Amino acid sequence: MTKVVINRSRQTAQYFIEELGNGVELEIVLIPGGSFLMGSSEEELGRLSSESPQHSVSVKPFGMGKYPVTQAQWRAVASLTQVNRELKPSPSYFKGDNRPVEQVSWYDCIEFCDRLSNYTKRTYRLPSEAEWEYACRAGTTDPFHFGETISADLANYIGGSYGRGKKGVYRKETTPVGSFGVANAFGLYDMHGQVWEWCADHWHENYEGAPTNGEAWISPIEKNDNQIRVLRGGSWCDVPGYCRSACRYDINPVNVFDSFGFRVVCGVSLRTNSP
Repeated sequence: MTKVVINRSRQTAQYFIEELGNGVELEIVLIPGGSFLMGSSEEELGRLSSESPQHSVSVKPFGMGKYPVTQAQWRAVASLTQVNRELKPSPSYFKGDNRPVEQVSWYDCIEFCDRLSNYTKRTYRLPSEAEWEYACRAGTTDPFHFGETISADLANYIGGSYGRGKKGVYRKETTPVGSFGVANAFGLYDMHGQVWEWCADHWHENYEGAPTNGEAWISPIEKNDNQIRVLRGGSWCDVPGYCRSACRYDINPVNVFDSFGFRVVCGVSLRTNSP
């Protein structure tokens, strides 16, 4: 059975903990519902055409992993009963229990969510693009949740300068999650850089006709046709412009790289403080 612990402190983010066995825990931060402007303005440095038009989106409350899924968490869930596909217990190139898991495909992440759902009796899934950007921004409108620029003291990326920011160290690998000690206003870490994070949505060239209710934008297709999916957040080997809150990346869901990871979300109720 999974134990759930609720933190009710008003000074810190609300969260609960899934115990995955052998001392491995998964912290889920409770994200309040709200509305935000999704995408980037024409004035934002490094913006891409796929980030327009900006549009208002309303998002329901949900829970999101405090960090990208770690290798210890991956290994714990990969040991659970298979649902649809096999999972490698240790797929990552950069090894470390507290480093983010990488070299996982979109389909691998779906299997992880299915196994975790069966184990916890709660529905876990990948975030929609809208949920991801809303959670990343946490009420901000700048290119990054910590302001107008980014630095290697705040995030793991290639270390180049952005705007008035200065160049910094290029670490050339992932780092343990939460290494920089910089959470956004919702209490989430590593939203910029570290690893690209898979989202549930199919790729669309821009936001023309995008849903405004925060749900994943899924096109009607045949099952298992490998339609292009979305990644968010940038990675350890990306330039700062790719690590912006609004930046989007498209790739085939079967692909795996040492810069691709993910975090999970689930439905929660903030009024009852229970999952």
